[in-house]
Amino acid sequence: MPRTPAPRPSASPALDARVALLRRAAHAEPRLEGVLLYGSWTTGEADAYSDIEAYLFLGDGHADTFDGPGFLRALGRPALAHTNQFGILAVVFEDDLMRGEFHFEEAGAGIAAVEGWQGMVHLPDPDAAVLLDRTGRLTEAAARLTAPLAPEPVESAAHLTGELANWTLMLAHLLARREDARAHNLLHAMVAPLQLKLCRLLRGTTDHWLTPSRAAEQDLPAADLARYTATTAPLAAAALRAAARASWQWSRELAAEAHGRWGTPVPEALHARIAGLLAQD
Repeated sequence: MPRTPAPRPSASPALDARVALLRRAAHAEPRLEGVLLYGSWTTGEADAYSDIEAYLFLGDGHADTFDGPGFLRALGRPALAHTNQFGILAVVFEDDLMRGEFHFEEAGAGIAAVEGWQGMVHLPDPDAAVLLDRTGRLTEAAARLTAPLAPEPVESAAHLTGELANWTLMLAHLLARREDARAHNLLHAMVAPLQLKLCRLLRGTTDHWLTPSRAAEQDLPAADLARYTATTAPLAAAALRAAARASWQWSRELAAEAHGRWGTPVPEALHARIAGLLAQD
């Protein structure tokens, strides 16, 4: 029997209304076996700028022929609908520019894979996240995702310490080669998220582990935010090199703090050599 959990209001009435439209459209579409929301609405963090994100599980044999964009018109007229680089149908709704990400998958393999999302997806209230379940399989799988994300500290700290050394060495080589644009991207897109993860691990604020910059202003102490700010820079040679040196100094301090707490290894000789490379003009 289809399940219809009670709606849960969020801080975004527009998103609540669109979730209600998706629920209604899903129940009216017999080819759909289940619909599972994920993202900020399911964790109680939605606001006026949040997206709508969902997996739509189709009865076997319908996934290749189902008109996803056509179905989603029930949620609003699209200003944009395209398959993005991850194979997900990305939609922008014309009325309020709300973004949407929708996965259309066969129910058989798709629902079976849901319980394997442990450690990657957190659904504190799976009954609210499941908008449609005609067989009960999706509800059972989603119930396994209620535990919050909690990385194992020792293994995670050791891994992050190694990653920071590896990528910062690449950063030093790019700067020496004068590939400043590429170095700028590496510093902000690769090194910074690893630093924020290690910082969160040390501060015990891992609720946003998978997106470590999310809500950093609320989750991290002001001193850590100041250190993070010092690692950012415009694409200007002097500023970029100063930010790279500040970044590596913070990485080394975080690694040393992790070593003091958990005994994780720190390759001091390598760290010193990377610092020497970054000190060069």
